[in-house]
Amino acid sequence: MTQPAGAAGEPNDEPELRLSPSETVAHNSAMRISGARRGPQSTQKALASIVLGFELIVVVLIGLTLFGLGTLEPRELGLYLGGGLAVVIIAGLIGMRFGRVGITLGWVVHGLMLLTAVLLPMALIVGILFTALWVYCMVKGSQMDRDRAAWIASQQ
Repeated sequence: MTQPAGAAGEPNDEPELRLSPSETVAHNSAMRISGARRGPQSTQKALASIVLGFELIVVVLIGLTLFGLGTLEPRELGLYLGGGLAVVIIAGLIGMRFGRVGITLGWVVHGLMLLTAVLLPMALIVGILFTALWVYCMVKGSQMDRDRAAWIASQQ
């Protein structure tokens, strides 16, 4: 297999990037969930899908914690709150395929995630970490999308 030529036409000396099978599965899943294969690829949407996917697991665990600790009366309310937030996250993941709906729902999810600290103070740490990760992914993903668009425009 030949490697692509460099900027001046000489062969590229850099080794070809190869993903492990698990990395390939994770990448393909994130791209499929974000709907990136249906048009121009969006790094921002792929990163947002990854963050929301991991946050889905944490939200379910927070709901189970609220139930187990009996923080709310009736106890099942913790399950309903965790499940409700999980449904919003799933809607956000689905919304990634349709314009900026998923990104907007992602911001709502992070606001609600921070509000769970009222019921479970330790959830504030998790909420801050995921919100910081979300902001970083939004900024860097947007920058990468702009850089890719500029590079594609320069190639034509």
